[in-house]
Amino acid sequence: MTGVTRSSIVNDPRTPAIAGAVLAALAMGEAITRGATSDASAQQTTVYGLLALATALPLALLRPTAAAVATNAAAVLSLSLFHTLTIAGACAVSLTLYQLGRSLRLALVLCAPYVVLALAGPRPSSSEAAFLTASLAALAPAAALTGAARRAQNEARLHIAAREAVAGTLIEHTARGERARIARELHDVVAHHISMVAVQAETARLTTPGLPAAGAQRLSAIGDTARDALTEMRRLLGVLREDTGPAAADLRPQPGLAQLIDLLDESREASGAETRLIFRGTPAPLDPGVELAAYRIVQEALTNTRRHAPGSAVDVEIHFTDDALHLRVRDNGPGTGTADAPTGHGLLGMRERATAVGGALRTGAAPGTGFLVEAHLPTKTEAGR
Repeated sequence: MTGVTRSSIVNDPRTPAIAGAVLAALAMGEAITRGATSDASAQQTTVYGLLALATALPLALLRPTAAAVATNAAAVLSLSLFHTLTIAGACAVSLTLYQLGRSLRLALVLCAPYVVLALAGPRPSSSEAAFLTASLAALAPAAALTGAARRAQNEARLHIAAREAVAGTLIEHTARGERARIARELHDVVAHHISMVAVQAETARLTTPGLPAAGAQRLSAIGDTARDALTEMRRLLGVLREDTGPAAADLRPQPGLAQLIDLLDESREASGAETRLIFRGTPAPLDPGVELAAYRIVQEALTNTRRHAPGSAVDVEIHFTDDALHLRVRDNGPGTGTADAPTGHGLLGMRERATAVGGALRTGAAPGTGFLVEAHLPTKTEAGR
């Protein structure tokens, strides 16, 4: 059936009424046909026809419980008095018992008369009655149990969906609370200290008598770096606080490969060590997320080198290929320190950056000497290949 599923038909509230009306018409027609071809009196034919109608019509007119009681009572009377039952009536009995999934105990009570009639046995000449009674004794409990199983399955599915919805809501609220807590910590503690660094650097540059020009330049650079850090932090706070949009002055583009030269210049000035930037391949426009990930990985790798191998020379290689960007940051230090702490926040942050854009990161001691950070960042999605 196009556009209509079996589940939608079963769950349609009009289905029992339609099925009951159709089965009642079929049961009445079958009863009239049997009466016309039998030797029964007109009175017996009338009673049999009414019982045949009563085995199906309640399905269309009454609620499931009342319909099950009325239908099964009429079916038992028909089997007891006339030792027969219409096929449509037997189908209606099975449907009403299937509907009683919630009241399994009542359904099993309504099935008991069929078992009793099957065990008692019909008249010797009524093989049809024997077959119908035995069939109902087997099918009626099966229909009741199937209905109960179906209802239990539906309720379990609803409970699982409700639990998943509640769990998702709790996770979302927990994440929002954690983000709000981090935002408060960044604003109240970290931002305060960075502001103090900027103020003290500027104060020292202006108030220290006889300060050499190089020293004044370094203090000015410290103040500029602290102010840049505050700008980055304001942008991060705007992300963490969804209800607070960043100011217009904070909407600068995120850093990318074009800013790597400035990054290496700052690192060279801060450490005094040789730092080289090597490009290989043909540069091509990249997704901003990939460029940001590459910039942050190089930034963190340089920070780790200054922390664990101060004074070491560093080579930063950027290799463009058709489908990926390869990063390679290597220093000539002892090759220890960062390798001893593979779960540190710096290495973990770099790995998360690479994973976020579908890439991978590898860190460890370089061949010979030094420490090596290698990242593979895909530049094409699967859909774009």
